[in-house]
Amino acid sequence: MVPDINPPGGRTIGLLKYLYRTSDIEAHVDPHIVAAYDPFIADPGRDPSATFTELAADLDQWVDALKDKAPSKHVWHCSARTADTDRILSDEEWATVARRIVNATGIAPEGDEQACRWIAVRHAPDHIHIVATLVRADRTQPRRHKDATRAQAECRKIEMEFGLRQLKKGDGTAAKRPTSAERRKAEHLGQATTSRELLREHVHRALAGAVDEGEFFNRLAAEGVRIKKRVAPSGDLLGYSVAIVGDRNAEQEPIWYSGSKLAPDLSLPKIRERFMTEPGAPGPSALMERAGESAPARARRFAAEAADAALTAIISHDDGTVAAHLIGVGEILDALAQTTPGQPHTDLREAARTFERATRSHIRAERTQIHALRRAARQIIHSGPALGRGADGATTALVLDVLILMVVAAGRWHAAHRHAQQAEAARQTAVHLRVAYQAAAAAPLADIRAYGERLSARTQQNHAAAIRSALPKLADRVQAEASWPALAAVLDQARRAGHDTTALLRKVAAQRELESADCLSEVLVWRLYQLDLVPAKMPTAVPAGKRTAKQVQQTAPPATLPSTEGAHPRRR
Repeated sequence: MVPDINPPGGRTIGLLKYLYRTSDIEAHVDPHIVAAYDPFIADPGRDPSATFTELAADLDQWVDALKDKAPSKHVWHCSARTADTDRILSDEEWATVARRIVNATGIAPEGDEQACRWIAVRHAPDHIHIVATLVRADRTQPRRHKDATRAQAECRKIEMEFGLRQLKKGDGTAAKRPTSAERRKAEHLGQATTSRELLREHVHRALAGAVDEGEFFNRLAAEGVRIKKRVAPSGDLLGYSVAIVGDRNAEQEPIWYSGSKLAPDLSLPKIRERFMTEPGAPGPSALMERAGESAPARARRFAAEAADAALTAIISHDDGTVAAHLIGVGEILDALAQTTPGQPHTDLREAARTFERATRSHIRAERTQIHALRRAARQIIHSGPALGRGADGATTALVLDVLILMVVAAGRWHAAHRHAQQAEAARQTAVHLRVAYQAAAAAPLADIRAYGERLSARTQQNHAAAIRSALPKLADRVQAEASWPALAAVLDQARRAGHDTTALLRKVAAQRELESADCLSEVLVWRLYQLDLVPAKMPTAVPAGKRTAKQVQQTAPPATLPSTEGAHPRRR
């Protein structure tokens, strides 16, 4: 159950008319009062003689009594909404919810005869709106300090008692949720999400790998948003605000959001902390260039290496370093979402949006530790879009392979620190990344697997022997997987380059445990790929004078090579 407290308003009757309006709002059905400070209050939804003017005057009685001393913003408005998967609550249950929220928030403490006047209106199956006026009968204002936090805490208790979906407890570092009014306006404008959420995504995209304020604002302008800078008389930049083109208030003025209103880490001072870890020029990475490899592929290989180092750090380093690495991983996700077209794009965008919550906690990040990750994000941005096949597709799958492990580890780290919302965000990110990985890996794995299927039966048997020698407990499982021919192909390339394949397998197997992987052969393919053992373009020729494994299968009993239909997900 999600409570949503809006900033106080100034017109009680205006809000009441909206809550009861059904003529042009299809979602409003049978609006009526389910609970109120006075159980006998006249309800315009049930009593034909009741009017909005009378109801507003009733709620405003103590406000009006103060005359010119009354607060101008005196209308308190809180909605409470159940999840899509929850059962439909009865009016009596919603009445209980309303009473508990006004008690918890200080609007109307239980047994307080001087409490504020309030009502709870239900106009849809899944939520209610609580309207209260912020003057008590004793002419004082209610003590509602941290009312949103207290409402959230009470709703967590209600979820458990009512058998509803249990949401994660927050720690105060989440970005501000869109208000009901913002959601309604997004629907009116035809936007998939609210302006606040769209702007937050635009700022993150512009920030990924940016080296200074100039580049950040140039990229932000290129995103198509309006920018307003706050400049001191000295000429120093003090802050910034952004707005969606066409999003205006009643006075036809742009609706501006400062960076800090979008998210705690998007204020100008917080952004400048990232610029202190300058990510370097967008030129070639420290990795050796490979023949035929494009700039996007090279950038992704560097990102995979940086993410792999961060994954090691998350297990062995202090909390400040881990917190910094999570910020850097967020920038890589933002960069990949901008430069990966085709089928993986949608899930990469969702992964970047979701992981944003996992990048913030009360643990202070040691930002000097994210140089490599920010440089990797910068190179991805400046290298341009990646193609779906060949080295571009393979390196996209490679970096996603590492990032899946990274966000799973991030979720475990957050869970160990009791960061419930961040741990859940990491879990959801991993789901999106697995889907993106499957889409990105399908074509390059098919190319690599096709080469493996052309290997002679004897060659495949030799590679199977290397697997049995290096991984005796897992060899049967590897050979039973659809991607085993792809692993055989990578091992064949390594052997042709003069490597000891058994030693290589032992090396990559020792990097991290394997038994929890969904597809062992794919895990090993990408770990070996990261060692530069696969050419940018796989050979297509079958070794001359030798029968291929498929040819042997046509004249012999069923071989150990499985069907190659389908691709398994990466792991976990």
